[in-house]
Amino acid sequence: MALRALGLGDLLTALPALRGLRRHLTSELPGHRLLLAGPAWLEPVAMLSGAVDGLVPTDPLAPVAVAAPTLAVNLHGRGPESTQTLRRTRPAALWAFDLPGGCAWEPPDLAQAGSTTADPGSAATGHSRTFSAGTATGYVPGLGNEHEVSRWCRLLAAHGVSCDPTELGLPVPPWLPPVCGWARNPTADRGTGGGETQDRGSEPGPTVVHPGGAAPARRWPELRWAAVARQLAQDGHQIVFTGSSAEHGLALRVATAAGLPPSTVLAGKLDLVALCALVARARLVLSADTGVAHLATAYRRPSVVLFGPVSPAEWGPPFDRPKHRALWAGQHSDPRGGFPAPGLLALTVDQVLREVTLLKQGACPTQ
Repeated sequence: MALRALGLGDLLTALPALRGLRRHLTSELPGHRLLLAGPAWLEPVAMLSGAVDGLVPTDPLAPVAVAAPTLAVNLHGRGPESTQTLRRTRPAALWAFDLPGGCAWEPPDLAQAGSTTADPGSAATGHSRTFSAGTATGYVPGLGNEHEVSRWCRLLAAHGVSCDPTELGLPVPPWLPPVCGWARNPTADRGTGGGETQDRGSEPGPTVVHPGGAAPARRWPELRWAAVARQLAQDGHQIVFTGSSAEHGLALRVATAAGLPPSTVLAGKLDLVALCALVARARLVLSADTGVAHLATAYRRPSVVLFGPVSPAEWGPPFDRPKHRALWAGQHSDPRGGFPAPGLLALTVDQVLREVTLLKQGACPTQ
């Protein structure tokens, strides 16, 4: 059993570790099943990924309804609370960070890398920069941090489990309900199951604008999203706004301010698999640092992601993918804050539109 009772982006960044663990169990413990202890609402994506055999509905740090598993793996956090949650299941073996004689939360490279969190001058001048987060191993030397994907692969590697941090893809759901007059033949772009969609020909998909975020600190101002959507619509993009049911009002306000009809608002109207199908066929995805951004990474769809309180070196897309562009002002702050992060507010409409233009030109992300 692996514990990861968090959000969509958290699940997607743990897929390489989960896939490595599942292969290890198949080889070393044949007949065993890998269960994910996580939120019930994430079960469709967990099962779509093929990385686990089932999901045990679990709230963060709540008791896990599994008794005496052969192995319990803490992919939830540093502990001690999450590790204690797993101890209560009485596992035969427990893998977690910061256990006596075990793998440490802070990687060895971190002490040598120093504590620099931004390139020289970026935070001091207030200039944002395009920043893509991660090398082939997910770690950016010299920045004093570790990418979330790399962290959990490192934990498993300490126990002899090989993980490929590039295994971030998801299979493409085979159908997409018509939205805003846009639909595709469900067999035309089903993809290969690894996050790659096939050539769509000359018909572009919708441009997904996701204005919400898990906390106010991650939410870019509504009127700025509206300005971006308005310009892209004028440039011929078919805009749709996504979000949860709770974010429907936000998405509707952004659409109205952009001069777009309510029919463009899909927030609260798509289940999780339909959202995956939509993103997998998107022409472009624009969002803050949230789960939809990780779906764009999983499906290798062009994306512009706005980072505020947290560096993309920790949570952003891989460096080696020019289709993903991450903007960050180099300012760390509380990701659970009650107001938009200062670094997020430093990002402008013109900067976001410029990144869209650079995507069209096929420019590589710069640091």
